[in-house]
Amino acid sequence: MRNLLSYAALATGLLATSQLTVAQPLTLERIFDDPSLAGKAPVKLKFSPDGSRVTYLQGKVDDYNRYDLWEYNIKADTNRLLVDSQALFSGPETLSDEEKARRERQRIFGRGILEYKWSKDGKALLFPLNGDLYYYELSSGKSRKLTDTEAFETDARFSPKGNYVSFIREQDLYALELATGKEIRLSKDGGGVIKNGMAEFVAQEEMSRMTGYWWAGDESKIAFTRIDESPVQEAIRNEIYADEVKLFNQRYPFTGTDNVRIDLGVVTLNDQKVDWIDLGKDKDIYIARANWLEDDTTLSYQWQNRSQQKLELRFYNADTKQQRVALTETSDTWINLHFDLHFLKDKKHFIWASERDGYKHLYLYRTSGQLVRQLTQGDWIVEKLQGVDEKKGQVYFSGRKDTPLESHLYSVPLFKKGNIKRITEAGAYHKVVMAEDNRTFIDSKSAVNQPTSVSLRKANGEFITWLEQNKLDEQHPLTPFLSDLSTPEYGTLKAQDGQLMHYRLFKPKQLEQGKKYPVIVNVYGGPHAQRVTNSWRSKNLYFQYMVQQGYIVFQLDNRGSYNRGKRFEDPIYKHLGEVEVADQIRGVEFLRTLDYVDPSRIGIYGHSYGGYMALMTMFKAGDYFSAGVSGAPVTDWALYDTHYTERYLGHPQTNAKGYEQSAVFPYTDGLKGPLMIYHGMADDNVLFTHATKLFKQLQDEAKPFEMMTYPGSKHSLRGKKVQTHLHQTITNFFNRHFDVK
Repeated sequence: MRNLLSYAALATGLLATSQLTVAQPLTLERIFDDPSLAGKAPVKLKFSPDGSRVTYLQGKVDDYNRYDLWEYNIKADTNRLLVDSQALFSGPETLSDEEKARRERQRIFGRGILEYKWSKDGKALLFPLNGDLYYYELSSGKSRKLTDTEAFETDARFSPKGNYVSFIREQDLYALELATGKEIRLSKDGGGVIKNGMAEFVAQEEMSRMTGYWWAGDESKIAFTRIDESPVQEAIRNEIYADEVKLFNQRYPFTGTDNVRIDLGVVTLNDQKVDWIDLGKDKDIYIARANWLEDDTTLSYQWQNRSQQKLELRFYNADTKQQRVALTETSDTWINLHFDLHFLKDKKHFIWASERDGYKHLYLYRTSGQLVRQLTQGDWIVEKLQGVDEKKGQVYFSGRKDTPLESHLYSVPLFKKGNIKRITEAGAYHKVVMAEDNRTFIDSKSAVNQPTSVSLRKANGEFITWLEQNKLDEQHPLTPFLSDLSTPEYGTLKAQDGQLMHYRLFKPKQLEQGKKYPVIVNVYGGPHAQRVTNSWRSKNLYFQYMVQQGYIVFQLDNRGSYNRGKRFEDPIYKHLGEVEVADQIRGVEFLRTLDYVDPSRIGIYGHSYGGYMALMTMFKAGDYFSAGVSGAPVTDWALYDTHYTERYLGHPQTNAKGYEQSAVFPYTDGLKGPLMIYHGMADDNVLFTHATKLFKQLQDEAKPFEMMTYPGSKHSLRGKKVQTHLHQTITNFFNRHFDVK
């Protein structure tokens, strides 16, 4: 039943380091205060185009939410501040509502430099700040404003050869010629319900497609989407702030209702002429991705039907206006989208990822659509295609071949059969960025109690240098708390269908003999998420805090969650909140076998889909969960969007019963223990209506519950003060109901 994994070596190393300083008690205020306990954790790591430097964003020591651009110069072996965000723009930043929503979709939060783009020659950088665009020249160290308008410029980038900067302004697509400063307006009818070059709501939120335009490599043309939002139902959404209520007429595609009408065109820069691509008779479709082939003439785009059970990779020739279907993927449940499409420079082949055998793997194709061979295979998943070295005949990818708990970089031969080789070291979780020449990679390595360190390595894994060692020495902000950190226990449990589920158990370092401890089950449980990994996550610090207050914290990745293959995901199809709840009950049954667990004090806590899971377990499994905290929960899937909801539940017209049984409302009679619900009052993802609708039903049924609302907060409830208060509230709730002093 239990397959324990040991990270004893890591724990021993941390303990030795922690003995350098006197231990300090971990507090909620300190978890969310400056400097970050994660230490220097650089983000947005990139290689410069010439490979001479690595750039990254890093928060200021006295304000980890304000980011500057730093560089590591490989030849000089030095780190330095490259661009101070305050030197570019120091005042309060004003953003358009569109850009605020786009950042929320990207899960971007903070101030200063949050995005940056390199020019092709590596001599300049592009920054969007305060609605304008800044061009920074490395040789002079000076910046200049490219735009200075009342309008907001968004989704900006350099053209492939660096001669232009493209952007969206007032829902139209523009290109600015850097040599002359001349602007070219490439679309003319943007405004109101028409948006050119922009990704619609579900593309951003559910497809991870944050743009609506794509340059051809020779800079002669751009493919772009034109979306018409007029078919989408208009709803009045309110955002409640501390001192005002804002009303928005938002076109929100509730499941079962109309989506945007989408067109895909190619515009030429010299005459701004647009050729529209024939997408077929079925207009109720999604455009998931678009990429140009190496010939700069052929556009590939991924066409997905409304049910998301069919995906076509189509090739459109911009010269002949002819198109063909290169390959087709089908599924009896749904098809997961990905970004793992790579066209080889030989102009004859491409690499594609598919889950057709039940696990995501890589396949080599000819551009004719003929399959050459499957590159990877096995009962494990490829996460991401990282790079292709055509000269050496090697493909680099991130995957879970060794264990689902750790992400590693691997290589596999491209054209010849050969063994898969793991490149990164075991016992840690690795996020990598390959250089364009595939000779080196950036390795962001972490473990459950080890904050991220960043190194530069050769393609074979050989260490070159630290970019940020983030060493847990006497100066590291986490060091005073290390000796009290618990090393979690890992193991597996069997689901009802025999599949293995991974769990993680945080418990006090020294269990008192005979004492029965209360448990908090932290849950997400939904698709495209995994919680049980051997990786650093700042949320773990809250679990450590709760352990130090006398709790056990338990996490179980139930069926339906990610990185385990489609067979593990598919049981949730057409009925949410059923197998997930059964699996969490299985977790509680395991907890009850532990002699140090108090079975009468097992609570559950989750946010978003985890908030939904907290409600469903409290309503349907009250004999197992005696108290619960539900954060920003979906309560009625009919109130959620088309692309996400229909992927798992189908269309409401064909699965009305599934929608009814997947909502929380039929089960509220089952509530037995204390329940708290919290929600951001400006949430534009899981609308506040989800909470208020449940509040009303519980009140009508005279069911007591607690609630906490956060004025002005969106779905992620960002901000140090909000996060501190939220976690104080959650802690106080469990302390009161579990009689923890």
